[in-house]
Amino acid sequence: MPKDEVTPIRKQYLDIKRQYPNAILFFRLGDFYETFDQDAEIAARELDIVLTSRNVAKGVRVPMAGIPHHAAENYLARLIERGYHVAICEQIGDTPVKGLVPRQVTRVVTPGTVVEPGLLPGDANNYLVCAVVENSGGQECAGVAYVDITTGEFAVTEFMSGDIQTPLRAELIRLNPAELLLPDNLELNNGLPGHITRWPAWRFEPGRSREALMQHFGVTSLDGFGMRGMTLGVRAAGAIIAYLSEIQSAALKLLTRLSTYHLSEFMTLDAATRRNLELTETLRRESGQGTLLGVLDHTVTPMGRRLIQQWVSKPLLDVGQIRARQEGVAFFFNDGLLRADVRLHLKPLGDLERLTNRVAGGSAQPRDLVAIRETLKRLPELRSLLPEDEPALQAVLKDFHLCSDELELLQSAIAD
Repeated sequence: MPKDEVTPIRKQYLDIKRQYPNAILFFRLGDFYETFDQDAEIAARELDIVLTSRNVAKGVRVPMAGIPHHAAENYLARLIERGYHVAICEQIGDTPVKGLVPRQVTRVVTPGTVVEPGLLPGDANNYLVCAVVENSGGQECAGVAYVDITTGEFAVTEFMSGDIQTPLRAELIRLNPAELLLPDNLELNNGLPGHITRWPAWRFEPGRSREALMQHFGVTSLDGFGMRGMTLGVRAAGAIIAYLSEIQSAALKLLTRLSTYHLSEFMTLDAATRRNLELTETLRRESGQGTLLGVLDHTVTPMGRRLIQQWVSKPLLDVGQIRARQEGVAFFFNDGLLRADVRLHLKPLGDLERLTNRVAGGSAQPRDLVAIRETLKRLPELRSLLPEDEPALQAVLKDFHLCSDELELLQSAIAD
């Protein structure tokens, strides 16, 4: 059908949809988000809502399905859980231009780029992982980078193997990504964890990826990040930066550090071993009860729950690190009264990692700022409980900042 035969609002929709061909477009019309064409058919099927139609030209109707804007988060969560990408198109202002209200996409939500508390998987990390594989001289090499934009965690590794599929799959299962970003020409075995997003292979080019990383961190070399010689690691990490710049550009403000790690630093466990050891899920695929994590996890904060899950999933091999961790555990084990007191002061703390990252990303609500204020108010008392001269706590105390200036600003700026 010639474009000039359709209604103006249909033209507007098609122009915006053309920019997001791989996402379901939530198109704001008054108090509803409407979906059209194939998007409407998917939404009606996945969300169990009524599929109707709309007149877009003389004698021409297209499929349509809508949801109330105030209930959008619940529907959005269901689509994200099933691996779909959703572009949210809002009305910009109330003044029509040539009879049409301006609209634009304000955010794109994918399984690995969720920041809304109601869409996140509890207190677990929500990883976006990228993998790149290449064959070189009979050896296969893989670069893996992962990011959690809700906490700012960003890390990369690279490893070689005669058969790269086994260690790569083991590492992906350990990370348990919400979304796995892969070049569209990379073929991997079935059964990979997470929702897979295919991206054009040219987006993973070495020069392009290196430039994206250096520009993001404002450096002229990546050697300071420990990435010298990590060609595939650079490609994976750079692709994540490029992907986020298109999908969730606000999240880039949260990525201020990039760490490298090596598989030799911890015990690599394949999928069968993890399952049989029942580290984080039982053989019956039930999470929580009956797992090693369920036995060990007596944490009282969201940050602690994420950390202990990382520890259980990544057993240490370095004897020095193991002993340092044991000494910290022994200190609190031997002083039951102090342990109880510390737990009592930890329990009311908010999820500072995610709260501060929502502020940095520009998505914080007033209640988030209040939660930060209330958490910072409790830190001095918690800090006073920890003995300065205890060797087992030196690493923790060194990075224990009371953030007095930030607390003063929040106290003066927020009117209850």
